[in-house]
Amino acid sequence: MQEIEVTDVSLVYDTPAGQVHAVDHASFELKASEFLCLVGPSGCGKSTLLNILAGFLKPSGGEIKIGGKPVNGQGMDRGVVFQDFAQLFPWRTALGNVTFGLEMKGVPKEEREQIALEQLKLVKLEKFANAYPHHLSGGMQQRVAIARALAYNPSVLLMDEPFAALDALTRDDMQRLLAEVWRETRKTVIYVTHNVAEAVYLADRVVVMSPHPGRVKKEVVIDLPRPRDPLSVAFLEYQKQLLQELGEATAKPSARQ
Repeated sequence: MQEIEVTDVSLVYDTPAGQVHAVDHASFELKASEFLCLVGPSGCGKSTLLNILAGFLKPSGGEIKIGGKPVNGQGMDRGVVFQDFAQLFPWRTALGNVTFGLEMKGVPKEEREQIALEQLKLVKLEKFANAYPHHLSGGMQQRVAIARALAYNPSVLLMDEPFAALDALTRDDMQRLLAEVWRETRKTVIYVTHNVAEAVYLADRVVVMSPHPGRVKKEVVIDLPRPRDPLSVAFLEYQKQLLQELGEATAKPSARQ
């Protein structure tokens, strides 16, 4: 697994109304195998920062290093999972979707199918290997997306609100599944969410971002044993702390929602 260093990263857009600072001198570090959540209100730059980490966007300034090497564009060292269910190829089965990255790496057919089946088993979908995306529920499609991101064995997993479009019960199940997958694989994970309860449930550490403009406001270490009880007093206290950091101290913390 690889450590990540984000140093003074900025992204400035030119618009007819002038320059927009989407991300402004963001800095933080991750240890290898650490699970970090980025939280913040809409427009704070958390998804933009994730896209810079993925290599989809080039920063205006600053530097990102993974395993001590500068990030310059996309790479097979990073797996990415988005919120949109359309990230899967509709003409491919679950197995075909998971083998895609391995095909790009030139892995022989028999070997890549074996690896893909192992990843589908990890996300508890081995019985649906031959199903197409339109035959799968939203939660099942996201499990396929996670399996696909893990199949070519990236050192880093980048996730952009992957469960935001799911219903509450399915989202709870997916959070538990992701926590299990992380314990099994020990990937270094950066996970974007606007849901503080989700962040407390998943993260070793939470980076709170401010929207004026997209800056790192504070880092909060989540010192709770796993698996975590979302109804415990300590869990709710962490929620309250994060809500206060987000300027929402009057909001009432609740169980994962």
